[in-house]
Amino acid sequence: MLTKRQMIILDRLIRLYTSTSLPIGSKTLLEESEIDASSATIRNELNYLERLGFIQKTHSSSGRIPSIKGYRFYIDHLVRPQEVTPDKLDVISQMLGNHVEEMDDIMHQSAKLLSELTNYTAIVLGPKADDTRLTGFRLVALNDHHVMAIIQTDYGTIENKVFKLPKSIRESDLIKVANIFNHHLVGLPLMEVTRKLQRDIPLLLRKYASNAIDMFINLETIFDESTEERYHISGKLNLLDFTENMDRQKLKSLYSLLDNSVGLTHLIEKMNQDFDVRIGDEINNDLFTEFSLVTTTYNVSKYGKGVIAILGPTSMAYDETFGVLDVFRKQLTHTLLNYYLD
Repeated sequence: MLTKRQMIILDRLIRLYTSTSLPIGSKTLLEESEIDASSATIRNELNYLERLGFIQKTHSSSGRIPSIKGYRFYIDHLVRPQEVTPDKLDVISQMLGNHVEEMDDIMHQSAKLLSELTNYTAIVLGPKADDTRLTGFRLVALNDHHVMAIIQTDYGTIENKVFKLPKSIRESDLIKVANIFNHHLVGLPLMEVTRKLQRDIPLLLRKYASNAIDMFINLETIFDESTEERYHISGKLNLLDFTENMDRQKLKSLYSLLDNSVGLTHLIEKMNQDFDVRIGDEINNDLFTEFSLVTTTYNVSKYGKGVIAILGPTSMAYDETFGVLDVFRKQLTHTLLNYYLD
């Protein structure tokens, strides 16, 4: 276990390195930090921290930089969420305090704002209740060629989509389809609805409404959209600020992963606590060995839980990031509650 002085030195070294991106020596620590020790004592403590693997040299005569082990200790024992500045508080309040009409708008604006506030890449996952049930399904003919499918859940979530009808479809076919869906799907959890769409519903349509098989793929897509996790990502270009040493192919693979909802699911699905920080190899993906992923949850009462994540360099300003995320998730929860209750 580190002594109090050693923890103070490690804390100050990490904070200085975060702000300057330069190796930190004993002279800098003595001049820039209020450490009650001589330069010689600080050098001895730095040597000890280096032997323990908490800090490292970039070359023999340089100052020290934090190691992954050092960051892990800092996050687990030393980091303190930094108080958010009044100007950032105002921006968060104004952006999330505005009346919004669509869930996707809230999520999109949240990711964009978080990216701007942190200068990192932000990922926002909309709230999802595991027990959400289908409560209504309707097909509304708009004209001879188009129909609107409307899906409603017990949490007030509504999905609708207009699509073109195959020429073989008659109004009586639409009625048959609506009856099948309402009889066999309404009242079930959405995950069970998805399973029945893959297994049972196509058989029923072929038996009782064979003309409607051609439009089934459109209906299945709407249900997929109502059950899929709503990811919004912003600030991918910020990755360029700390990937200058990454080869082009690896950078392309990283961008490709962030564009893929399945990849994003894998990236944050194992997050199982209030605040979680994974560094480098802890993310279990070779593309992220030089990154840190900070994630937290927000809970919108009975409407479900969502996830907010910040992807940045291992040298990110963790104290500032923690502070912004804590304020942001509370305001987002309030905004979403108002959205559901309106």
